[in-house]
Amino acid sequence: MANTNSKWLNKNDYSFPSKYFKTAQGNMHYVDVGEGDPIVMIHGNPAWSYEYRNVIKGLSDKHRCIANDHIGFGFSDKPSNWDYLPEHHAQNLEALLNHLELKNITLVVNDWGGPIGLSYALKYPEKIKKLVILNTWMWSVENDPHYQKFSGFMGGNVGSFLTKYFNFFGKSVVKMVFGDKNKLKNGVHEHYYKHLEKPSERKGCYTFPREIIGSSKWLASLWEQREKINKIPTTFIWGMKDIAFRENELNTFVNHWHNPKIIPLPDAGHYPQEESPETLVMELM
Repeated sequence: MANTNSKWLNKNDYSFPSKYFKTAQGNMHYVDVGEGDPIVMIHGNPAWSYEYRNVIKGLSDKHRCIANDHIGFGFSDKPSNWDYLPEHHAQNLEALLNHLELKNITLVVNDWGGPIGLSYALKYPEKIKKLVILNTWMWSVENDPHYQKFSGFMGGNVGSFLTKYFNFFGKSVVKMVFGDKNKLKNGVHEHYYKHLEKPSERKGCYTFPREIIGSSKWLASLWEQREKINKIPTTFIWGMKDIAFRENELNTFVNHWHNPKIIPLPDAGHYPQEESPETLVMELM
């Protein structure tokens, strides 16, 4: 599995001390630096805590910054015999955050980190001080052709084969969803797929696309509970060039949220934390 001595890791860029939390599936790696009320940052596919590195560096002098690597990603264990269902990732996250005994949490979520992280907020709304939501969703899209097509291909036999044996999701799909491809230069892009070094370590990466449709029942159950959290102070920071989670998904959130703050990023795509980390730092200061 990937480790902090991997040759591809830019240790000048990502130099945080590593911590580990034991789950039933193996060790979950996470970053926990700084002091104060916690800012918890949850990643999606095919990323890991690396994507929040610039946000952490910009905030950890005044805030406690926590970012995990889901099992199967980053420096966490990557078992081949686990199901990698998003609902079970959420259970691991719940165990970690409860272990850390956090309160007054600012929760930052992106991509699959949205439903995984927001499921925690739904269960423990009293622990959440603020939500910062980046290009994601938390409802069933089983009847949406946009997601049916993507999930059917990338989560089907062909897409899974390409990701398992050629690391296709990290190498190609990541580039497609960036608004400014220049943000992937200087070795940044490699950090989005080289943590999945072997075919046997990529099951999590090719399971997530399938579960966009496969986990519809769980996703629908989250959305049905949205009133538990839609009055928590919330900021939507949204990359408007994202081809995955578009303005349509932003509007779905906003139309069902109570007085949110909206920060659209006209030139950013799927990863505001990578493409415009200074925006997140200013909002979270």
